[in-house]
Amino acid sequence: MAALRLVQSGDAVAGLFMQNWADDGSGECRAEEDRRDAVAVCGKLGIAFHFRDFSREYWDGVFAHFLAEYAAGRTPNPDVLCNREVKFKHFLDAARELGAEKIATGHYARIAEASGRWKLLRAVDRSKDQSYFLHQLGQAQLAATLFPVGELQKSDLRGIAREAGLPTHDKKDSTGICFIGERDFREFLGRYLPARPGEMRDPAGNRIGEHPGVFYFTLGQREGLQIGGVRGRAAAPWYVVGKDVANNVLYVDQDTASPYLHSSTLWSEDAHWVAGSPPARNFECTAQTRYRQVDEPCQVAVADDGTLAVRFQRPQRAVTPGQSVVLYLGDECLGGAVIARTDAPLEQSIPEQAA
Repeated sequence: MAALRLVQSGDAVAGLFMQNWADDGSGECRAEEDRRDAVAVCGKLGIAFHFRDFSREYWDGVFAHFLAEYAAGRTPNPDVLCNREVKFKHFLDAARELGAEKIATGHYARIAEASGRWKLLRAVDRSKDQSYFLHQLGQAQLAATLFPVGELQKSDLRGIAREAGLPTHDKKDSTGICFIGERDFREFLGRYLPARPGEMRDPAGNRIGEHPGVFYFTLGQREGLQIGGVRGRAAAPWYVVGKDVANNVLYVDQDTASPYLHSSTLWSEDAHWVAGSPPARNFECTAQTRYRQVDEPCQVAVADDGTLAVRFQRPQRAVTPGQSVVLYLGDECLGGAVIARTDAPLEQSIPEQAA
């Protein structure tokens, strides 16, 4: 769709397809299908098609980090890393080598320029907005990028593609982690991280069952726990409320609104600012701690080392270390950072238990 919009505007356009994941023999990778679709679209639009393989760059810059984070008991976001390390780095460099002045992608986001400063804005279609995944971009990348679909509603884009006769007009949106596809997440992760079974306990320390590995689970997760009837407990769902990686213990509770799942303050790793610097050392804005979350008002304090303390007006559910906190002023994405820790009750007490 990005190429179609630019061709319709009279721009000189060429297609560049990148492959980020080598075939691992599972038959699940959609790269070849996506490549055929890209060739077909370029043929329909009458533009050149180019191909680059960034599998090694993806492994080194994204997947190795993904595995290390899971092994540490955190829940990483590979899409954020892929945008920073591959799409707007190696892909951008490859496009420039082909003579391109700018790259255009199909991300649902917008870019604006004022007084020599580039801004990253949410898409018009808020339900499809992807600025959360783009918050690690900076001035140089935004100056060299176009987001042609960010001004339109998703439903309108389908109609435009259909009228233009694009062979992908009814193709389903991609979901989930690209290199896992439709396969079972636990089975995939088990190829790279050996299973390490351990105890499941409630917040009081009572044994509830056994887990196959703490890294298979994330905060707030309900599926896959396989907890049967527990004597003296109601027949209600269980949720992950904490992980003690050092002692290989998974903490679970039966209340979806469990206080053990909630936190009011998070602390981050080094923050990235789209403008190059924060708007102030202390300021108010809104934040998302997961994709498509409703904006939450917060106060942000920037420490001398570049990390953040983000305090929310109301407690947040399942704020997860390894994920990103992304900051906004209205429609403008200011930047964000990886969540390091929170003041959730178990996260505060687990180090004491481990000692």
